[in-house]
Amino acid sequence: MMLDDFISAKKGLFEPGAHTELRAQRNRDRRVTLLAGDIVANTRTDTAGVCARVYRGGRYGFSSMAECGADAAERVLRAAAENAAFMNAHAPGGKPPLPVLARERRAPDAAISDPAQRVYIDFARALDDYVVQHCPKLLSRRIVATEDSMEKLLVTSDGMDAHTVLPRSYIFAVLTAETDAGVPVELFHAFGGEGTFDVRFTDPAACFAEIDTLYERLMQKREGVYADAGMKTVILGGDMTGMLAHEAVGHTVEADIVLGGSVAAHNLRKPVASELVTLTDFAHTAFGERCPLPVFVDDEGTPARDVTLIENGILTGYMNSRESAEHFGMEPRGNARAWLFSDEPLIRMRNTAVHPGRDKLEDMIASVDDGYYLLSSGNGQADTTGEFMFGVTMGYEIKNGRLGRALLDTTISGVAFEMLKTVDMVSDSVVWESSGFCGKKQPMPVGLGGPALRCKVMIGGR
Repeated sequence: MMLDDFISAKKGLFEPGAHTELRAQRNRDRRVTLLAGDIVANTRTDTAGVCARVYRGGRYGFSSMAECGADAAERVLRAAAENAAFMNAHAPGGKPPLPVLARERRAPDAAISDPAQRVYIDFARALDDYVVQHCPKLLSRRIVATEDSMEKLLVTSDGMDAHTVLPRSYIFAVLTAETDAGVPVELFHAFGGEGTFDVRFTDPAACFAEIDTLYERLMQKREGVYADAGMKTVILGGDMTGMLAHEAVGHTVEADIVLGGSVAAHNLRKPVASELVTLTDFAHTAFGERCPLPVFVDDEGTPARDVTLIENGILTGYMNSRESAEHFGMEPRGNARAWLFSDEPLIRMRNTAVHPGRDKLEDMIASVDDGYYLLSSGNGQADTTGEFMFGVTMGYEIKNGRLGRALLDTTISGVAFEMLKTVDMVSDSVVWESSGFCGKKQPMPVGLGGPALRCKVMIGGR
């Protein structure tokens, strides 16, 4: 059952001369977790409500209610207008109205189903049975079957009328073994993407090959070695490139972070990377295909379009809300997103990725005499200077142009805009990751990705 449209009829209540947004929203989460075959989590949650935001004189007023209905819509509209008037009376902004955007309608691609919890349980059990039969040398195992979705109805005073749904479903597999010395080693893999669980996962056997690969790498890691600490030539796999694009670059070029003094504030139109590096925050289509988590309109009613952040090594733009776009003299392109009905839109990434190059991965590996091929990360952090530190959970030595032994857990660190200047080879294929949440004040599903990059980075040791 999808949301009924009870907000379109309230457009006549919009205050003349003030930009107004009225949004109804429902979030749902479905999750089953098996630990060593036992169900340790089995949850279904739904959160729904309505909110309004009014912009007048450079100040926003916001109000929300945990109800979905015509009366709630009227009440939040009145409260948001009162809050905007209060803000202007006590902290006058003196700014002109926001520019009017083109009128547009957006309907959902398809209705979304809601399979019973038994569907998640049975699928997780089938994968767990496969792990038991084909992965004998484990210390522990965990399988998670999950889906989350955001459904939104939005009308604005500009004439935007949108109904959007963003469901995504994943299997998380976490396998743990131990070294001969009794030290635990772990690997995690997420597979899935856009769509409800019953559409995305129809046959457990389709996941077996990914389980096999995860187990094979875990057995290699079980015999792994520590990296030699220091500045090294490395090849970052696509997952690592995506994390770099999101954490160490993307956040620094969100306009609210720029206004707070990020490194990007004084680097616009300057070189911040090798000429081989182009980075874009894609809205819904990238490299001729649908993005992992497509966004067609944001929660301010702005039609979503791509934002080129770095082009041939030059920092070319920021991600904006409507208000910050006015400040910087840029175009808003649909980056203002809200997680729950009770959240105001914040400037957020959508599908942020480095563009592919022309190099073959095998040629990149063959070009390294002594370095590392780093495939995946379990965590990462970066600050507004672009300084980052990422954990590396899977990687290999490269010796004389060939892959060597697997690595035990390590870290890489550096300053993004300096490290990216060392990129001298870029692979011709892109890897996407979209299973996580960005945690900037509110959670938000995002996609991130990129090709393999050859560069220099500081790597940790034992």
